[in-house]
Amino acid sequence: MEKLLGLHHVTAITSSAEKIYEFFTYVLGLRLVKKTVNQDDINTYHLFFADDKGSAGTDMTFFDFKGIGKKTEGTNQISRTSFRVPSDEAIEYYLKRFEKYNVNNNGIAEMFGKKVLMFKDFDDQLYMLISDENNQGVPSGTPWQKGPIPNEFAITGLGPTFMKVNDVAQMTFALEKIMFMRKTKEQGDYHLFEMGDGGNGASVILEKDESKYNSIQGFGSVHHLAFRVKDESVLRDWINYMKELKIPNSGFVDRFYFKSLYVRLYQNILFEFATDGPGFIDDEEDYEILGETLALPPRFRDKRQQIEKLVRHIDTKRSDKNIKKEYL
Repeated sequence: MEKLLGLHHVTAITSSAEKIYEFFTYVLGLRLVKKTVNQDDINTYHLFFADDKGSAGTDMTFFDFKGIGKKTEGTNQISRTSFRVPSDEAIEYYLKRFEKYNVNNNGIAEMFGKKVLMFKDFDDQLYMLISDENNQGVPSGTPWQKGPIPNEFAITGLGPTFMKVNDVAQMTFALEKIMFMRKTKEQGDYHLFEMGDGGNGASVILEKDESKYNSIQGFGSVHHLAFRVKDESVLRDWINYMKELKIPNSGFVDRFYFKSLYVRLYQNILFEFATDGPGFIDDEEDYEILGETLALPPRFRDKRQQIEKLVRHIDTKRSDKNIKKEYL
Protein backbone atom coordinates (compact mmCIF):
# COMPACT_ATOMS: atom_id res chain seq x y z
CA MET A 1 0.00 0.00 0.00
CA GLU A 2 1.34 3.42 -0.96
CA LYS A 3 1.75 5.87 1.90
CA LEU A 4 0.25 9.33 2.23
CA LEU A 5 1.85 11.97 0.01
CA GLY A 6 1.15 15.02 2.17
CA LEU A 7 -1.60 17.49 3.02
CA HIS A 8 -4.52 17.69 0.58
CA HIS A 9 -6.85 20.33 2.03
CA VAL A 10 -8.22 21.77 5.25
CA THR A 11 -11.95 22.45 5.58
CA ALA A 12 -13.19 25.00 8.10
CA ILE A 13 -16.39 26.79 9.11
CA THR A 14 -16.97 30.51 8.61
CA SER A 15 -19.69 32.87 9.80
CA SER A 16 -19.79 34.62 6.40
CA ALA A 17 -19.04 33.29 2.93
CA GLU A 18 -18.85 36.89 1.68
CA LYS A 19 -16.33 38.01 4.30
CA ILE A 20 -14.12 34.94 3.98
CA TYR A 21 -14.09 35.45 0.20
CA GLU A 22 -12.91 39.05 0.63
CA PHE A 23 -10.29 38.07 3.23
CA PHE A 24 -8.78 35.17 1.32
CA THR A 25 -8.93 36.88 -2.07
CA TYR A 26 -7.83 40.43 -1.37
CA VAL A 27 -5.83 40.16 1.88
CA LEU A 28 -4.20 36.70 1.76
CA GLY A 29 -4.13 36.50 -2.05
CA LEU A 30 -5.35 32.94 -2.61
CA ARG A 31 -7.49 32.14 -5.63
CA LEU A 32 -11.09 31.01 -5.27
CA VAL A 33 -10.99 27.97 -7.56
CA LYS A 34 -14.45 26.57 -6.88
CA LYS A 35 -17.71 28.03 -5.57
CA THR A 36 -20.07 25.14 -4.96
CA VAL A 37 -22.33 23.72 -2.25
CA ASN A 38 -21.72 21.26 0.54
CA GLN A 39 -22.55 17.92 -1.08
CA ASP A 40 -24.08 16.69 2.19
CA ASP A 41 -26.06 19.90 2.83
CA ILE A 42 -27.01 21.86 -0.31
CA ASN A 43 -28.19 24.81 1.81
CA THR A 44 -24.56 25.62 2.52
CA TYR A 45 -21.83 27.09 0.35
CA HIS A 46 -18.52 25.28 -0.04
CA LEU A 47 -15.74 27.63 -1.12
CA PHE A 48 -12.31 26.35 -2.20
CA PHE A 49 -9.29 28.69 -2.03
CA ALA A 50 -6.04 27.42 -3.50
CA ASP A 51 -3.07 28.19 -5.70
CA ASP A 52 -3.31 29.43 -9.29
CA LYS A 53 -4.33 26.03 -10.68
CA GLY A 54 -6.22 24.54 -7.74
CA SER A 55 -3.45 22.00 -7.09
CA ALA A 56 -3.89 19.29 -4.46
CA GLY A 57 -2.10 20.30 -1.28
CA THR A 58 -2.80 24.01 -1.68
CA ASP A 59 -6.43 24.55 -0.74
CA MET A 60 -8.38 25.63 2.30
CA THR A 61 -12.13 25.31 2.01
CA PHE A 62 -15.06 26.76 3.96
CA PHE A 63 -18.64 25.89 4.86
CA ASP A 64 -21.03 28.61 6.07
CA PHE A 65 -23.63 26.55 7.93
CA LYS A 66 -26.75 28.60 8.61
CA GLY A 67 -27.48 29.34 12.25
CA ILE A 68 -24.32 27.77 13.66
CA GLY A 69 -22.74 29.37 16.73
CA LYS A 70 -19.13 30.26 17.35
CA LYS A 71 -16.63 27.53 18.28
CA THR A 72 -16.01 26.67 21.92
CA GLU A 73 -12.33 26.41 22.71
CA GLY A 74 -10.98 23.22 24.25
CA THR A 75 -8.68 20.32 23.56
CA ASN A 76 -8.86 17.57 20.92
CA GLN A 77 -9.29 19.69 17.83
CA ILE A 78 -7.62 20.61 14.56
CA SER A 79 -6.54 23.99 15.85
CA ARG A 80 -4.55 25.96 13.27
CA THR A 81 -4.00 25.94 9.50
CA SER A 82 -0.74 27.16 8.02
CA PHE A 83 0.28 28.33 4.55
CA ARG A 84 3.59 28.20 2.74
CA VAL A 85 5.35 31.30 1.43
CA PRO A 86 8.63 31.17 -0.55
CA SER A 87 11.03 32.94 1.81
CA ASP A 88 11.74 34.78 5.05
CA GLU A 89 11.35 38.00 3.05
CA ALA A 90 7.80 36.92 2.18
CA ILE A 91 7.04 36.56 5.88
CA GLU A 92 8.21 40.15 6.38
CA TYR A 93 6.05 41.27 3.43
CA TYR A 94 2.93 39.74 4.99
CA LEU A 95 3.68 41.35 8.35
CA LYS A 96 3.55 44.73 6.60
CA ARG A 97 0.40 43.65 4.79
CA PHE A 98 -1.30 42.58 8.00
CA GLU A 99 -0.47 45.93 9.55
CA LYS A 100 -1.98 47.71 6.53
CA TYR A 101 -5.18 45.65 6.62
CA ASN A 102 -5.46 45.44 10.43
CA VAL A 103 -5.09 41.66 10.59
CA ASN A 104 -4.61 40.43 14.16
CA ASN A 105 -1.18 38.72 14.35
CA ASN A 106 1.50 37.61 16.80
CA GLY A 107 4.53 38.98 14.96
CA ILE A 108 7.35 37.01 13.37
CA ALA A 109 8.69 34.03 15.33
CA GLU A 110 10.58 30.81 14.66
CA MET A 111 9.32 27.23 14.86
CA PHE A 112 11.33 24.12 14.03
CA GLY A 113 14.01 26.32 12.46
CA LYS A 114 11.64 28.20 10.14
CA LYS A 115 10.26 31.74 10.23
CA VAL A 116 6.55 31.84 11.00
CA LEU A 117 3.81 34.43 11.41
CA MET A 118 0.66 33.48 13.34
CA PHE A 119 -2.58 35.39 12.73
CA LYS A 120 -6.37 35.07 12.85
CA ASP A 121 -9.42 36.25 10.93
CA PHE A 122 -12.71 37.93 11.90
CA ASP A 123 -14.04 34.64 13.34
CA ASP A 124 -10.87 34.01 15.41
CA GLN A 125 -10.00 31.17 13.02
CA LEU A 126 -6.29 30.50 13.61
CA TYR A 127 -3.68 30.50 10.84
CA MET A 128 0.07 30.66 10.36
CA LEU A 129 2.42 31.53 7.51
CA ILE A 130 5.61 29.47 7.30
CA SER A 131 8.71 30.18 5.24
CA ASP A 132 9.96 27.65 2.69
CA GLU A 133 13.45 29.23 2.77
CA ASN A 134 14.97 26.36 4.77
CA ASN A 135 12.47 23.75 3.62
CA GLN A 136 13.05 20.45 1.83
CA GLY A 137 10.42 17.95 0.77
CA VAL A 138 7.10 18.03 -1.06
CA PRO A 139 7.07 20.78 -3.73
CA SER A 140 4.60 23.62 -3.31
CA GLY A 141 2.10 25.08 -5.77
CA THR A 142 1.97 28.15 -8.01
CA PRO A 143 1.21 31.71 -6.86
CA TRP A 144 -2.08 33.17 -8.08
CA GLN A 145 -0.81 34.95 -11.18
CA LYS A 146 -3.55 37.59 -11.24
CA GLY A 147 -3.86 38.06 -7.49
CA PRO A 148 -2.86 41.08 -5.38
CA ILE A 149 0.33 39.57 -3.92
CA PRO A 150 3.63 39.83 -5.84
CA ASN A 151 4.44 36.33 -7.07
CA GLU A 152 7.76 36.23 -5.21
CA PHE A 153 5.94 36.65 -1.86
CA ALA A 154 2.63 34.89 -2.46
CA ILE A 155 1.17 31.88 -0.65
CA THR A 156 1.77 28.71 -2.66
CA GLY A 157 0.21 25.93 -0.59
CA LEU A 158 -0.63 24.42 2.76
CA GLY A 159 1.94 24.18 5.53
CA PRO A 160 1.83 22.08 8.71
CA THR A 161 -1.62 21.66 10.25
CA PHE A 162 -1.85 21.89 14.04
CA MET A 163 -3.84 19.65 16.35
CA LYS A 164 -4.36 20.21 20.08
CA VAL A 165 -4.69 16.91 21.93
CA ASN A 166 -4.79 15.86 25.57
CA ASP A 167 -3.39 12.41 24.82
CA VAL A 168 -0.24 12.81 22.73
CA ALA A 169 0.57 9.10 23.05
CA GLN A 170 -2.78 8.01 21.60
CA MET A 171 -2.58 10.42 18.66
CA THR A 172 1.06 9.48 18.10
CA PHE A 173 -0.02 5.86 17.81
CA ALA A 174 -2.65 6.82 15.22
CA LEU A 175 -0.20 8.88 13.17
CA GLU A 176 2.75 6.48 13.32
CA LYS A 177 1.21 3.00 13.46
CA ILE A 178 -1.96 3.48 11.43
CA MET A 179 -1.05 6.32 9.03
CA PHE A 180 2.70 5.56 8.76
CA MET A 181 3.92 9.07 9.58
CA ARG A 182 7.22 9.64 11.37
CA LYS A 183 7.99 11.91 14.29
CA THR A 184 10.95 14.12 13.38
CA LYS A 185 11.22 16.94 15.96
CA GLU A 186 10.00 18.32 19.28
CA GLN A 187 9.91 21.92 20.47
CA GLY A 188 8.41 22.38 23.93
CA ASP A 189 4.81 21.12 23.81
CA TYR A 190 4.94 20.83 19.99
CA HIS A 191 5.60 17.51 18.21
CA LEU A 192 6.33 17.51 14.45
CA PHE A 193 5.28 14.55 12.29
CA GLU A 194 6.00 14.13 8.57
CA MET A 195 4.74 11.89 5.78
CA GLY A 196 5.82 11.15 2.22
CA ASP A 197 8.78 13.29 1.16
CA GLY A 198 8.24 15.48 4.22
CA GLY A 199 8.71 19.19 4.61
CA ASN A 200 6.18 21.95 5.11
CA GLY A 201 3.61 20.45 2.73
CA ALA A 202 3.62 17.04 4.38
CA SER A 203 3.58 17.77 8.12
CA VAL A 204 1.28 17.91 11.11
CA ILE A 205 2.11 19.39 14.49
CA LEU A 206 0.66 18.04 17.73
CA GLU A 207 0.31 20.48 20.60
CA LYS A 208 -0.14 19.01 24.07
CA ASP A 209 -3.24 20.53 25.67
CA GLU A 210 -4.54 18.89 28.83
CA SER A 211 -7.73 20.95 29.02
CA LYS A 212 -10.56 19.04 30.69
CA TYR A 213 -13.15 19.69 27.98
CA ASN A 214 -13.21 18.96 24.27
CA SER A 215 -13.57 21.83 21.84
CA ILE A 216 -16.97 22.21 20.16
CA GLN A 217 -17.12 22.99 16.46
CA GLY A 218 -18.65 26.23 15.26
CA PHE A 219 -17.66 29.11 13.04
CA GLY A 220 -13.98 29.83 13.55
CA SER A 221 -13.08 26.14 13.83
CA VAL A 222 -11.70 23.51 11.46
CA HIS A 223 -14.15 20.84 10.31
CA HIS A 224 -11.66 18.25 9.00
CA LEU A 225 -8.17 17.68 7.62
CA ALA A 226 -7.51 15.81 4.37
CA PHE A 227 -4.38 13.94 3.27
CA ARG A 228 -3.22 13.24 -0.29
CA VAL A 229 -3.28 9.85 -1.96
CA LYS A 230 -2.20 9.42 -5.57
CA ASP A 231 -5.34 7.98 -7.16
CA GLU A 232 -8.49 5.92 -6.68
CA SER A 233 -6.59 2.63 -6.64
CA VAL A 234 -4.49 3.76 -3.68
CA LEU A 235 -7.58 5.18 -1.96
CA ARG A 236 -9.32 1.81 -2.22
CA ASP A 237 -6.25 0.18 -0.68
CA TRP A 238 -6.66 2.52 2.31
CA ILE A 239 -10.36 1.66 2.52
CA ASN A 240 -9.56 -2.06 2.61
CA TYR A 241 -6.84 -1.42 5.18
CA MET A 242 -9.27 0.39 7.49
CA LYS A 243 -11.73 -2.50 7.11
CA GLU A 244 -9.00 -5.00 8.03
CA LEU A 245 -8.27 -2.99 11.16
CA LYS A 246 -12.03 -2.84 11.89
CA ILE A 247 -11.88 0.96 12.07
CA PRO A 248 -15.27 2.58 11.30
CA ASN A 249 -15.11 4.66 8.13
CA SER A 250 -17.21 6.20 5.37
CA GLY A 251 -16.11 3.84 2.64
CA PHE A 252 -15.63 5.24 -0.86
CA VAL A 253 -17.09 8.73 -1.44
CA ASP A 254 -17.10 10.42 -4.86
CA ARG A 255 -16.75 14.20 -4.50
CA PHE A 256 -16.33 14.65 -8.29
CA TYR A 257 -13.33 16.97 -7.86
CA PHE A 258 -11.60 14.15 -5.96
CA LYS A 259 -12.47 10.79 -4.41
CA SER A 260 -12.49 10.45 -0.63
CA LEU A 261 -12.50 8.32 2.50
CA TYR A 262 -13.44 9.71 5.93
CA VAL A 263 -12.32 8.23 9.24
CA ARG A 264 -11.93 9.14 12.92
CA LEU A 265 -8.75 7.74 14.47
CA TYR A 266 -8.89 9.98 17.53
CA GLN A 267 -11.81 11.49 19.44
CA ASN A 268 -13.35 14.67 18.07
CA ILE A 269 -11.04 14.81 15.02
CA LEU A 270 -12.11 13.89 11.48
CA PHE A 271 -9.56 12.89 8.84
CA GLU A 272 -10.15 12.55 5.11
CA PHE A 273 -8.03 10.74 2.52
CA ALA A 274 -8.44 12.38 -0.90
CA THR A 275 -7.08 11.70 -4.37
CA ASP A 276 -4.93 14.25 -6.18
CA GLY A 277 -7.35 14.40 -9.11
CA PRO A 278 -9.27 14.98 -11.20
CA GLY A 279 -9.18 18.55 -9.84
CA PHE A 280 -11.13 21.78 -10.29
CA ILE A 281 -10.63 22.55 -13.98
CA ASP A 282 -13.64 20.71 -15.39
CA ASP A 283 -16.47 20.79 -17.91
CA GLU A 284 -18.14 23.73 -16.15
CA GLU A 285 -15.17 26.04 -15.60
CA ASP A 286 -11.90 26.39 -17.47
CA TYR A 287 -8.71 27.88 -15.97
CA GLU A 288 -9.65 31.49 -16.73
CA ILE A 289 -12.93 31.54 -14.79
CA LEU A 290 -12.28 29.18 -11.89
CA GLY A 291 -14.50 30.02 -8.94
CA GLU A 292 -16.62 32.59 -10.78
CA THR A 293 -19.80 30.56 -11.29
CA LEU A 294 -21.88 28.39 -8.97
CA ALA A 295 -20.37 25.07 -9.99
CA LEU A 296 -22.18 21.80 -9.31
CA PRO A 297 -21.06 18.17 -9.57
CA PRO A 298 -23.09 16.26 -12.20
CA ARG A 299 -25.42 14.58 -9.68
CA PHE A 300 -26.66 17.99 -8.50
CA ARG A 301 -27.09 19.71 -11.85
CA ASP A 302 -30.74 18.77 -12.30
CA LYS A 303 -31.38 20.64 -9.01
CA ARG A 304 -29.64 23.85 -10.09
CA GLN A 305 -32.74 26.05 -9.95
CA GLN A 306 -33.60 24.77 -6.47
CA ILE A 307 -30.02 25.24 -5.22
CA GLU A 308 -29.72 28.76 -6.64
CA LYS A 309 -32.79 29.72 -4.56
CA LEU A 310 -31.30 28.17 -1.41
CA VAL A 311 -27.90 29.90 -1.52
CA ARG A 312 -27.66 33.67 -1.92
CA HIS A 313 -25.70 35.06 -4.85
CA ILE A 314 -22.09 36.05 -4.17
CA ASP A 315 -20.22 37.99 -6.84
CA THR A 316 -16.87 36.23 -7.29
CA LYS A 317 -16.07 37.32 -10.83
CA ARG A 318 -12.44 38.40 -11.19
CA SER A 319 -11.61 37.69 -14.84
CA ASP A 320 -12.91 41.12 -15.79
CA LYS A 321 -10.89 42.90 -13.08
CA ASN A 322 -7.33 44.20 -13.19
CA ILE A 323 -6.11 43.35 -9.69
CA LYS A 324 -2.83 45.17 -9.16
CA LYS A 325 0.12 43.60 -7.36
CA GLU A 326 0.74 45.44 -4.09
CA TYR A 327 4.35 46.14 -3.22
CA LEU A 328 4.68 47.43 0.35
